[in-house]
Amino acid sequence: MELFDTHFHYDGEDTPAGFMANVRMELAVPPQLDAGVVDSLELLAMGGDLTESCRARSFAEAVPNARWAAGVHPHNAERYLAAREDLSPLFSGDSRPAAVGELGLDYYYGLSPKQAQTAVLEEFLALALDKSLPAVIHIRDGEGRDEAYRDAYERLVPFARSGGRFVVHCFAGTPAWAEKFLELGGYCGFTGMITFRRAENVREALRAVPDDRLLIETDSPYLAPVPHRGKKNHPGYLVLIAQTAASLRGMSTEELAALTTRNARNLFPERA
Repeated sequence: MELFDTHFHYDGEDTPAGFMANVRMELAVPPQLDAGVVDSLELLAMGGDLTESCRARSFAEAVPNARWAAGVHPHNAERYLAAREDLSPLFSGDSRPAAVGELGLDYYYGLSPKQAQTAVLEEFLALALDKSLPAVIHIRDGEGRDEAYRDAYERLVPFARSGGRFVVHCFAGTPAWAEKFLELGGYCGFTGMITFRRAENVREALRAVPDDRLLIETDSPYLAPVPHRGKKNHPGYLVLIAQTAASLRGMSTEELAALTTRNARNLFPERA
């Protein structure tokens, strides 16, 4: 089967070749192998600041079937505004990103002030429109709160109406919020959280997303799926996420893999 990990972070602790060798090794052993044989794995490496964006580009240049994105994570928003690191050279030249991201609002940790987060989100959504690139959106709020969802939605409405395309990655909101983003033409990406015992809201949202708007991702090195929860995550575990998502939607793992890979290629086409 073919799989597409639409969101992972390459930390550079191993070479791209070494990283992929470990991924292939994990795909070849249980329980990953029991979930299905993966013949092709496509990847989208995320950028959360200038350094990580450059690292993502280097990874994609070294690994077949890999794409990359450049952006500023909400955790880094205040530092970015203070330093004004120039990411614009990443969006020109021979090697161009497939997306702008990771962007968004994170009111759970609050590592940057809300005003800084919203300013950076608005700046990079404008860049995504200018470059005709999809945006990868991170949204996280405090327990039982939805302020970050409301603030992100408020900014995504004009973005979408102007032709912007986006995915809310690592979706962890309610089915009602999923529906609001879907109405804007957005996609929802799901991680190993769907295997977590207490994440029923995420499973409910996954069941509600139409086939043509569903994406899967690892968000590695975070959120390793059961039975690897607590370990360092990587794209080799994506097949376990596909298996669980398929079971929740009443289809085979191969069918789930095919439709999510098709969706990912549609949102993140290869760039010349």
